[in-house]
Amino acid sequence: MAQKTSTAFVAASWVALGTGLAGYLVGLFRSEMLLNEKGYYFTVLMFGLFAVVSLQKSVRDRLDGYPVTDIYYNICWFATILSIALLVVGLWNATLLPSEKGFYAFAFLLGMFGAIAVQKNTRDNLPTNKAE
Repeated sequence: MAQKTSTAFVAASWVALGTGLAGYLVGLFRSEMLLNEKGYYFTVLMFGLFAVVSLQKSVRDRLDGYPVTDIYYNICWFATILSIALLVVGLWNATLLPSEKGFYAFAFLLGMFGAIAVQKNTRDNLPTNKAE
């Protein structure tokens, strides 16, 4: 018998997602970057969030016995790794203070973790979950 995810963990997941996104976006909005640079970092964030949610779903589908093609599964992994690599390359070449680079990196990773956890909790708490 599968247990539902606790309310505390669901709340902590949403807080992690909200904090990561808000921190990253507020930092981006307040930065003195050109608009095209802001667009790059915003797009990397959105791409990364979509990639990790899709990866979490495909991993979980495989564990639950739902068919997931190898090509889609590998694309999810590739997109997740690529989004992180794009952020690293962008920050490496950016003319930002090291503290700002660290801020963006950690906000990005916190947002990605939060997205994975929220996706997991949403799936675990579905009333039609196969495990129940």
